[in-house]
Amino acid sequence: MSLAISTVLNLPFEEAVAKTRTALADQGFGILTEINVKETLKTKLDVDMENYLILGACNPPLAHRALGVNRQIGLLLPCNVVVRTDPDDNSSTIVEAMNPDLMVDVSGEAGLTPVAQDATEKLKAAIAALDRNTSARTDQNPHSDSC
Repeated sequence: MSLAISTVLNLPFEEAVAKTRTALADQGFGILTEINVKETLKTKLDVDMENYLILGACNPPLAHRALGVNRQIGLLLPCNVVVRTDPDDNSSTIVEAMNPDLMVDVSGEAGLTPVAQDATEKLKAAIAALDRNTSARTDQNPHSDSC
C-alpha cells in the first residue's frame, strides 16, 4: 500500500498551495490546521529547508462516520495533506495526501473500510483536479514511500 496519494506540479509553491486548498474545498474538505514546517524549523532549530506545509484537511461527514465506528480514530484525524517544494527541482511542487486506507490498517477496524474508501475517492478527485488544472509532471510522486 502506498503511503500517499500524490502528484508533482510544475507550479511555484504558493500557487500550488492555493490550488490545493481549492481542490480540497471542492471535495468538501476544510483546513483545520496548518503547519509551516520550514518556518518552524528555522525558528526553533535555525535549520533551512525547502518550503514544506502540512494542511490538516477534514471532511466533516467522513470524520463523523469514522468517529461513529471508533472514537479513538480521532488520533489519526484530520487527513494530512503536504505541499512541498521538490528538493530535487525547485520549479516543481509535490502535493501528497495521506492514504486513508492507513486508518484501517493502523486501527485494525474493518468497519472503517467504507469511510476510508470514500475519503480515498475524494482525495484522489482533489489530486486529479490539480493534475487537470495545472501542468502536472506525473500522477505518482517518485518520492512517496510504500508500505
